[in-house]
Amino acid sequence: MPRSIPLAHTLIRPLALPDLPGLLEVQRACYGDGYVESAEVFAQRIACPAQCSLVLEAQGRVLAYLAAYDSVQGKVTRLHGDFELQPQPDTLYLHDLAVLPELGGQGVAARLLHTLWQGAQSRGLQRAALVSVQGSQGFWQHHGYAAYTLQDAAQRERLSAYGRDAVYMMRRLDGSNL
Repeated sequence: MPRSIPLAHTLIRPLALPDLPGLLEVQRACYGDGYVESAEVFAQRIACPAQCSLVLEAQGRVLAYLAAYDSVQGKVTRLHGDFELQPQPDTLYLHDLAVLPELGGQGVAARLLHTLWQGAQSRGLQRAALVSVQGSQGFWQHHGYAAYTLQDAAQRERLSAYGRDAVYMMRRLDGSNL
């Protein structure tokens, strides 16, 4: 997006199947090959009833996205895996946040996060969790997340698939400490 389009003219809305080409474009602009996930994987995630993913778009172009779903504390999504429906979710799981690099530092991520957090609170969720990768732990700490040690060995194994620097992190949605 040229910088001439003010962010005021952008729209945050639910992620939909027609957004997949734009989502993949944003993903390629942000990540190395090891973290790019296919259109098929995202299509399956969109079909999951627990998903609550968002896009930020302007003039029909996806500029950023936040892939997320309602889950449970301590559950890690498999890398390149489907979102897993939980019978009694208590935690918003952020799987992937990507913003076109030319929009960095303009508050796009914060807008997406706040929109998603508000929706999760309205659904009765108490916390949000994620896996921090590629040295992003400081970014997530800035947004209120703290490292959390997973107790379940199977979940620690899932976490390890994201790489050596992967850290499971959580925050309370009401802003209080964990």
